[in-house]
Amino acid sequence: MIQLHYYPGNASFTPHVLLHEIGVPFELKLVLRTEGAHKQPEYLKLNPNGQIPVLVDGELVLYETAAICMHLADCHPGAALAPPLGTRERAHYYKWMAWLTNTLQAMLMHYFYPERMVDDGDTAAALQVKAHAQATVVAMLALLDEQLAAHGGEWLLGAHYSVVDPFAFMLCRWTRGFDDRPARSFAHIAPFLQRMLARPAVQRVFEAEALAQPWI
Repeated sequence: MIQLHYYPGNASFTPHVLLHEIGVPFELKLVLRTEGAHKQPEYLKLNPNGQIPVLVDGELVLYETAAICMHLADCHPGAALAPPLGTRERAHYYKWMAWLTNTLQAMLMHYFYPERMVDDGDTAAALQVKAHAQATVVAMLALLDEQLAAHGGEWLLGAHYSVVDPFAFMLCRWTRGFDDRPARSFAHIAPFLQRMLARPAVQRVFEAEALAQPWI
């Protein structure tokens, strides 16, 4: 059986949603990051980076959220969570997956962990990093909003729901504490978030991970 090593509300959220969307049996393995479990030798054997999530699928041990999500979509084509290979839609799917994980998510890490980018104890510099990261993320959210507006479809790639949608939803959720222009404040992102909230798979994840309101 597939195992998903997760922590509530972390980057494991997206593969957790996808497992429900696909409808395959799986087991959740809670990694208590609050107690440093993700840095312990047993977990580091699965992911030497000490990050969450990890997917164990038979003999396959896979980390990096985007890789896990694309693996799940490819292994379960009947769920239609990715456009067909070789199509223009597939190319845009790759583009948005790369953008979400390498651009938006990476900048959100600077927002949440600004102290990693400055000298130890330099609180003023950390606050500056955090402020600049938030402003940059807001500009990125504007691009996401433009994409949703451009085609008029319900989902990020247009008419068809795909892996990029729960990924985008997860990252948008992470902006809910912004003091300026969180994702829910954008005209086209806001209804997208509501559509995501209405999906049974998303509701199951909120329940299973005991995530508290406000969800977005």
